[in-house]
Amino acid sequence: MPRRTDIIAPSPERMGQPLVAMGMAYFVKRQFGEAALKLLLSIQEQPGHPFSYRFLAACYAHMGRLDEARAIVARLRAITPLVVPSDLPFRNPEDRELFLSGLRLAAGDET
Repeated sequence: MPRRTDIIAPSPERMGQPLVAMGMAYFVKRQFGEAALKLLLSIQEQPGHPFSYRFLAACYAHMGRLDEARAIVARLRAITPLVVPSDLPFRNPEDRELFLSGLRLAAGDET
């Protein structure tokens, strides 16, 4: 399988552990269950890292688990008031919209 090159990875200091990168990769492959597992592990390792919460909320929303997605958004807001980041880590517009639509669902269109 060809390697995806359309994701702009934030610097390691901003992104956190490799589990976030793996979660993001599963997310854009639309393997939301696998993505959620990696992101949950990432949150356990770095509970103050907003990227993990954002992607986990979007995963849960796309899986139809809206109550859990909204709970993750609430936890995210305890870390930062910025639910949707100003710099999105995607070059591909379809991947960016997948992420944003999941966040909008998770936040109940409050973003």
